Amino acid sequence: MHDGDLIELDITGIAHGGVFVGRHEGRVVFVADTLPGERIRARLTDTRKKSFWRADAVEVLDAAPERRPHVWSAAGIGVDPSNRVGGAEFGHIELAHQRALKQRVIREAVERVGKLELPVDVRAAGDAEHPESADGTGWRTRVSLHVDEAGRVGAYAARSHHVVETPDLPLATDAVARAAAEVRHAAAPGRIDLVQPSDGRVRVLPRPEGTRAHPAPEVVEERVGDRVFRVDAGGFWQVHRLAAHTLTSLVAAELAERVGDLDPDATHLDLYGGVGLFAATLAEAGGPATRVISVESDARATEHAGENLAEWIGARAETARVDRFVTALAADASARERERLSRGVVLLDPPRAGAGRIAVEGIAALSPAAVVYVACDPVALARDLAIFGEHGYRTDGIRGVDLFPNSHHVEAVTVLRR
Repeated sequence: MHDGDLIELDITGIAHGGVFVGRHEGRVVFVADTLPGERIRARLTDTRKKSFWRADAVEVLDAAPERRPHVWSAAGIGVDPSNRVGGAEFGHIELAHQRALKQRVIREAVERVGKLELPVDVRAAGDAEHPESADGTGWRTRVSLHVDEAGRVGAYAARSHHVVETPDLPLATDAVARAAAEVRHAAAPGRIDLVQPSDGRVRVLPRPEGTRAHPAPEVVEERVGDRVFRVDAGGFWQVHRLAAHTLTSLVAAELAERVGDLDPDATHLDLYGGVGLFAATLAEAGGPATRVISVESDARATEHAGENLAEWIGARAETARVDRFVTALAADASARERERLSRGVVLLDPPRAGAGRIAVEGIAALSPAAVVYVACDPVALARDLAIFGEHGYRTDGIRGVDLFPNSHHVEAVTVLRR
């Protein structure tokens, strides 16, 4: 068979990355926009490999009971795949079932890559006081639109750089969606970021291609409970309107349950620390004299972290690559500092690629009492858990959080002990 041929598939599984698994004459076929339990018609898009093919779903022949009308019509099955926008790969699936599938993805990644069997659960963002929306829309406070050579502004089609002009952005907050509707033509190709911090006002940040000079960044404030964090408008902050509250609450609860009282005289580390969100969580758990170091490679974020952590006399922020920092600390720490580190907690929130062997082994060499891992990629988490396991660190479960409803992404938190 060849690219462009139509085949019928029974979908039986899910793979990491928002794609599902069917088989054609024994060969695995990866296809998006469907779900287990469906029979579909699909068009082959990549038949180069003997081990698996890729295809686009074009028609549902037998729908699963969990299928619903897509929350974003521009991504629905009735749209030609070349114009089907990306970023909402699970929008056709009932929300509770999305979370069951994400739970399955985490569990299978940990079993396959990490060779571990662990209980996993995935919960909604927020709580009774700060609820998620009923259909998982209206949560994005940060959106990137793209501008093509013709000046068209919109979202990328799935798995491409083809710009699709869309009339709506249902995953965005109402304010971001309204601001996006007003940005329909642009002079230069590139990207346009829309950012809504805690004050509610949307900032529109053009990012033309090839531009080297950038204006001084605007500093905005993000509020988490009673605490305020300063961050560049275009800098990293959690995308979901409830993410920072949800994650810090979960980390604090997991620390209290699995670690107990934080020793303020120990040395605690917040790695990949950004502007100090989790360093503040650690410091609040330990009290006003808590010794905590936030480590972040971005100098602007580190500058803000220093300001955001100023009330704790034992807190400081350092600009460094995490792998280099922990390796140097393990090599150079004094006996007194090693003893403090051995009573401390290391929290890491790495990017999608994970921490990697050098960073994990550097952390393990510090011999902290506990490690809190906040993960945004199940496969990277599984790989890093396996490396921690080589050095005697174990976890008894993973708590997933659905911070990206209607997409395939999922966040997870786990605590490892020696």
